[in-house]
Amino acid sequence: MTKIYVWSLFTRLFHILLVIGVAVAFLLAEFESLLTLHVAVGFTIGLLFLYRVLWGFMDVKYSQFKDFNFNLNDLKEYMFSIFGTKKAYIGHNPASSWAIVAMIVLGLGSVFSGAVVYGTQEGMGIFSFLNFSLFKKMDFFKDVHEFFSNAFMAVIFLHIAGVMLDKVLHKSKAVASMIDGYKSGDAESLKLTLLQKLFGIFWIASSIFLFFYLLSAPSSVLVADANTAVDYKKEHPQFYNECKSCHTLYPPYLLPKQSWVKMMDNLENHFGDDASLDEKDKISIRDYLVDNSAENSTKESAFHILKSIKNTETIAVTKTPYWEKRHDEIDKSIFASKDVVAKSNCKACHKNIEQGLLNDKDIKIPEMAKG
Repeated sequence: MTKIYVWSLFTRLFHILLVIGVAVAFLLAEFESLLTLHVAVGFTIGLLFLYRVLWGFMDVKYSQFKDFNFNLNDLKEYMFSIFGTKKAYIGHNPASSWAIVAMIVLGLGSVFSGAVVYGTQEGMGIFSFLNFSLFKKMDFFKDVHEFFSNAFMAVIFLHIAGVMLDKVLHKSKAVASMIDGYKSGDAESLKLTLLQKLFGIFWIASSIFLFFYLLSAPSSVLVADANTAVDYKKEHPQFYNECKSCHTLYPPYLLPKQSWVKMMDNLENHFGDDASLDEKDKISIRDYLVDNSAENSTKESAFHILKSIKNTETIAVTKTPYWEKRHDEIDKSIFASKDVVAKSNCKACHKNIEQGLLNDKDIKIPEMAKG
């Protein structure tokens, strides 16, 4: 047997970038403040896969889809011979052929569904326009995204497990071949044409460029924020002046109509203080709050607060079930620190709250409070 060049440099770089990208995206999913980075990695994975699909239809020996073995009988024979003598494959064996196609489909499904969630839930990115019409379905789209993502990770795990098992039981060189590109056999070595080499260079270079571009260009259509800041001082001076003079200026969409009505009708006992206003100002502010309450908002926070608060008449944002759930894992000492002082000081971590913005990407817990 001789050494055969099977996997091109571009196929191997794709594989390495994909492994890194998927691992990073999976870890970043747990940190809402790193959402922009998660999205940038996701779109990069999507572009890598799209190029891989094109690569699969090009005449690239061992990597083209027509060279894959999708025969179910061969797959059955391959799987049942795992502890015995297995047929050797220079390119993709039946198991890896199915696994790669599954990863491409599930990977692209994860990226697309993630972009839809980004639009419907956050009001950001290429599908931000869907926030206005489909925001009530944000949980459904999130579930779809999680399904694709979990299925994608499951196939990756099975693929890696199969490769490792093959290495242990059959001394497979599959891992080594993905590093140096070579396998041992009696087949013909891969030779790329100039066009294929140029495509490969563009494939890898443009994918890396996209990642850094999305991080440096927040106005890009793929990650642009469609949420606009609200100038409450201009929009409703009484609301701005009266409320901001005593505490954080809470966006009206953080409570439902009934809560605002109850609060404004009992200003003589406003969380232990007398915040009475003349009747004209009180009615004006109450009407403004009701008109812009959670029921009339497409914001993620408004949707979940309204969904969690049910029929209660809670008048404190920090007492809503949704707020308590979202802040449950935060150490209580942070709220008591000198940088935060109290749970009601939302602007300590949400710097744009007084402009009506509560984007996950803007969450920043004060450094001093962390300690």
